[in-house]
Amino acid sequence: MHEVVNTHQAEAWNGYEGRHWAEHQARYDEVNSGFNEVLLDAADIGPHDRVLDIGCGNGQVTRLAAARGSGAVGIDLSAPMLARARLSAVAEGVGDVVFEQGDAQVHPFPAGAFDVALSRFGVMFFTDPVAAFGNVARALRPGGRLAFLAMRDLGDLGDVVAPLGWDPAPGRGPLSMADPDEVDRVLRAAGFRDVRAAPAEAPQVWGRDVADATAFLMGWGPVRHALRDADAATAERVERAVAESLRSHAGPGGVRLRGTAWLVTARV
Repeated sequence: MHEVVNTHQAEAWNGYEGRHWAEHQARYDEVNSGFNEVLLDAADIGPHDRVLDIGCGNGQVTRLAAARGSGAVGIDLSAPMLARARLSAVAEGVGDVVFEQGDAQVHPFPAGAFDVALSRFGVMFFTDPVAAFGNVARALRPGGRLAFLAMRDLGDLGDVVAPLGWDPAPGRGPLSMADPDEVDRVLRAAGFRDVRAAPAEAPQVWGRDVADATAFLMGWGPVRHALRDADAATAERVERAVAESLRSHAGPGGVRLRGTAWLVTARV
């Protein structure tokens, strides 16, 4: 792996967080795949386009993008998730796709090598977003396109995790791109133009039923982190509260929460 400046995120995604996402690949794809079509349509990938997927994780979007274009490169900090991405590409018979471990903020992409850069919730944790998007801009050909999804707020998940006291502040962590005016400022400073942000929503399936979704959520990295110092009684109380919050979202199609995002597009 080349130089990494986002060391905190590298530790997380090569530690428990990355392992959990890799071990539960299908589950996390169920959570986020409702956003796939709106992202891919916004990216407007043509049959001759080369695609860069930023923060590709287990690689579902990278593989879908490669099928629409003439190939794709996925980059991520997480070795466990990239291993899953490569195995999935082979299992699905996806040809022209490459997965690289690296920090998109400083990775030495070939200049002008890509027609499209996209990301499904992979751009919210840059230490220096202007530098990171500037690096992505240099990897795009003149007129190249950017399309990404970033969390707008916690959606229905906010009510579910309320018993944890976890309430990320706008402009920080997972909500670092939640202000469209700030997104516009960052992207223009990084060399992009025609910046647009539109709200998007999709159902996110967190489990087959309440018990299944509760168990999955209690193992999710942010929940584990929030409960890291809790005693057994507190953890049990929180788990019961999470389960109760999920009941109103359970139905024949599983436990579905409304996910909210900004769909951002721009050009270089």
